[in-house]
Order: sequence, then structure tokens, then C-alpha cells
Amino acid sequence: MPRKREYEVKLSPSERDHLTNLISAGTENARKLTRARILLKADEDWPDEMISRALDVGIATVGRIRRKYAEGGLDKALNRQPSSRQYERKIDGKTEAHLVALVCGEPPEGYAKWTLRLLADRLVKLEQVKIESVSHETVRQVLKKTTLSPGKTSNG
Repeated sequence: MPRKREYEVKLSPSERDHLTNLISAGTENARKLTRARILLKADEDWPDEMISRALDVGIATVGRIRRKYAEGGLDKALNRQPSSRQYERKIDGKTEAHLVALVCGEPPEGYAKWTLRLLADRLVKLEQVKIESVSHETVRQVLKKTTLSPGKTSNG
């Protein structure tokens, strides 16, 4: 038994033409083209289950695209919304300089070379640097920018 649709999709003739042209051109990414196909089928009153099977997407995806169209229009339904997450930098220029100095120096006793996790631990322990924690991935990204490698024996 088909579910009752919460959100109706009624495309205007110009929206329908835009979606048809978008699909026929085929120059957009696959996700956007699939969303356009979902909207066209939904406008033709296809049940969500049939759209799901025809386009090989989940029923929840069809419902989500319907909802986005009903709440925000065609642009919101077609395009991926940019992330609103704000990334805070943990390592500033001064800390980067201390990290580079660590890499250029000798590794601790008992180690042949620096590892990313070892550098991260040592950076947190430095008195000159006020940082509570740092991941080895952050260390890797900083070293990638400077073209230094903890595995090299001749960084300095």
C-alpha cells in the first residue's frame, strides 16, 4: 500500500523545461541529475516507491527531495547546500614554527625518526606552545604545507 505523500510537487512549465534541459544536456553531476529526475517523476504523480525503483534511489531520498522542493523551491531541491560548519585552526604560525623546529631536530631517544603521533605528543608538551591537544592529522597537514616529512632523515 503506497504511503501518503506529505509534500506535493507541482512544477511550473518553466521549471519543467529547465529540468528537462538539465537532464538532456547531461553536463551536471549525477546527484543533481537524479534529483531533477525525481522532481519530474513526482510532478507526474508517480508514487515514491515507483520513483525509488525506477531511479535506483532510496524512498527516503525521494521524500527528502520532495520536502526540499516544497520548503525551499527548485534551487534548494537541486543543489547541495554549503556546509555551515566553522573550522577553528588549532595551530597558528608560532606553533607551526615550533613544529618545524621539532621535525628538523633529532628524534627522541629510542626512536630512529619522528612519527606524526610522536610529534603531536611532543608539541603539546612544549612549554613555549599553549595548546591543549592536537591530532596527528593536524600535524600531517601542517607538515604537508611545508614539504617536511617526519620520516625523512635530512629535513634540516
